[in-house]
This record gives sequence, C-alpha cells and structure tokens, in this order.
Amino acid sequence: MRLLHTADWHLGKTLKGQNLIDDQEFILKEIFKIIDDQKPDALLICGDIYDRGIPPADAVNLFDETLNKFAEKNLPTLIIAGNHDSATRLNFGSKLFEQQKIFIATKISENPAQVVLEDNFGEIYFSLIPYFEPGEIRAKFFGADSERLTYNEANKFYVELARKNIPDNKRSVALAHVFLTGGVESESERKFVGGAAEVEAQIFSDYNYVALGHLHRPQKISAENIRYGGSPLKYSFDEANHKKSVTLIELDGAGATKIQKIPLEPRRNLIIVEGTFNELKKRPPIQDYVQIILTDDAYIYNTEDLRYSFPNFLEVKRESHLQSCDDKPANNFRKEDPISEQFAKFFHEITTEPLSQDERAAFEEFLKELEREERE
Repeated sequence: MRLLHTADWHLGKTLKGQNLIDDQEFILKEIFKIIDDQKPDALLICGDIYDRGIPPADAVNLFDETLNKFAEKNLPTLIIAGNHDSATRLNFGSKLFEQQKIFIATKISENPAQVVLEDNFGEIYFSLIPYFEPGEIRAKFFGADSERLTYNEANKFYVELARKNIPDNKRSVALAHVFLTGGVESESERKFVGGAAEVEAQIFSDYNYVALGHLHRPQKISAENIRYGGSPLKYSFDEANHKKSVTLIELDGAGATKIQKIPLEPRRNLIIVEGTFNELKKRPPIQDYVQIILTDDAYIYNTEDLRYSFPNFLEVKRESHLQSCDDKPANNFRKEDPISEQFAKFFHEITTEPLSQDERAAFEEFLKELEREERE
C-alpha cells in the first residue's frame, strides 16, 4: 500500500501581518499534483489543519474545497486534530464524511478511532490518535481524584488501548500529534510547558509506520519508520533553511516500509538577506517573503526604500553588534532633564551616534503634537 503523509497545514495563518491563504491554496494544489502523479492508496493528515481554534472564513472555505476534491478522487483520507485545532469544530460533519472515505478523529474515546484498509496482502489497521491533554485521559478513564499523568503516561495508555483492537500479526499504522523526545522544534510551533510534554517514541514501536504531526521540520525520530511529515510551508524565519516535503510510504506485505520525501516548491519562498542598506537597495527585485538584516552602524529610517528590491519583505532587523540596553546607561539619565534631552541620551547609548538637530526638532514637534491631542 502506498501512503502519502502530510501535516501542520495551519490554514489561516499569518506571518508578520501577511495573510498566507493564497500561498496555502497554491501549496495544496501542488500536493494534489503529487497525488495525481504518485497515486497513493490513502492520504494521512496529522493535525493542525487550522492555525487556531476559530479559523477565519477563507481558511474554512479552503479546507472545505480540499475535502470535496478528496471525495471526488475517492481517495481514503485519514485526519486527526492537532493542538491548534478545535476538536468540536473539526469534528463537524465527520459522520457524513465517512461515506466519502474521509475519516476524522478529533477526540479521545473508550474505543479509539480506527480505520481498516485493504491491499493485495490483506488488512492494514490505522490508529487515529488526536492531540489531547493528559487531564482528558485522567478524567475519562481514571477519575478526577486519580494521580496526575504526564504526556508520556497519557499517550502510552491511549496507544496501548488503541492496540487492543489490532489483531496479532496484522500490519498497522499510527497517526499522532505529539512532541516526541529528540525532535527539533521551530519558532512557529505552539510550545508546550517544559519537558513534561515530551513523549517517548518507544510507545509506538509496535506499529509498522508512525505518521506524526506537530514539529514543522520533516524528520525521523529514533527509527526510519517514525516520522514527522513537517509543514508544507515555512511558517517562521528560523525555518528558512528547511526543505519542505510530503512523505510517500510504500508498505509491503511483511510490513516493511520504503520511504521517499517528495519536495514541495512554494509560491514564494521565505528567506533571510543580510547587508548594508545601500548594498541591498541595489539588488534586483525578488518576490520572496524576506527578513532583512541590516549591518549598517547608523540607524536607518527609510527602510521602505527597500521595497523595490524586496516588495514582499516582512521584517527589518539590525545586526546584534549594537549595544544592548542594561542598567548602566540609565544612571546617566536625570529625571529633571527635559524629555527631549533624555531621548537624546538614550539615542546615543543605543546607536553610539549623537542626535542631529533635525532629529531633535522632529522629536520635539512629535511631543508638541501629543500635548495638543491630550488637550483636545
């Protein structure tokens, strides 16, 4: 059986104020091209369909259109909820979707969600394990007065419960949305509190393949057959060097896996450029989303002038060689000094440059305008 594994679509996400819905629609079309080319027998989507629990309308519409396309292709599609998803909202219509071979698991159950598909070698059992908090397992199965569970203990319990429904010597696949110990994080992921959220990969060892969501970098954990599919797009600048992909798995009759990562090319890449203001201003235009790091010693005010070369830049930063603010410079400020004088000293401490007469005049005019507004 051929399986296509993806995760962490985060439909409706914005980055530095930029709505990414057009980029997400583009990359989903690229995934459909891969489906048409590779002809998988099933699609696995491992959580964080949306970026937040109440997604914007355009994100809901895009997912609705995507589900309709899956149904048209008669492609068995297995979906679990992630920690960004609202389990209740994502579960809407799930019973109806099952008639179209679209299976959605969003909540824990006394009978964990399971889908059985067949190939030429027989049945394959899929355990659909959505994201959950340890307290949910405790309340549902042990009672409010029981001891608290760690993420690892809660997931171990639920995986063992799911495996009770899988006959011996049958091939099996798990879908889960967890943070496995040893995984490499990215800034765009919603962080769990402390190391207590980590789950040991060993609890999934009885499965022939483990399709994971949550971490945005495609990666294996402890074994070739335990993998994060990664997000289809770069969702933070620390992901600039990621190679985004979907994962194609071939599962043979003995349960052995052959794994291939198929690269995804975005509508616009996410990159970081570095240089002086004048150097960067001379570069030919590119359409990528850009973080600009300026290496100038002097402060640059007119960064919008970089729009010719980088019309879609999202952020401008200064190289970290500037002095950091600590408590020492504060001793140089006297409360009786005029605000403009305090600002001039602050400016000098940060930039090592004196405030020019024009800059001082502009600041004083700004203060006067504030005073006028307060009086009105």
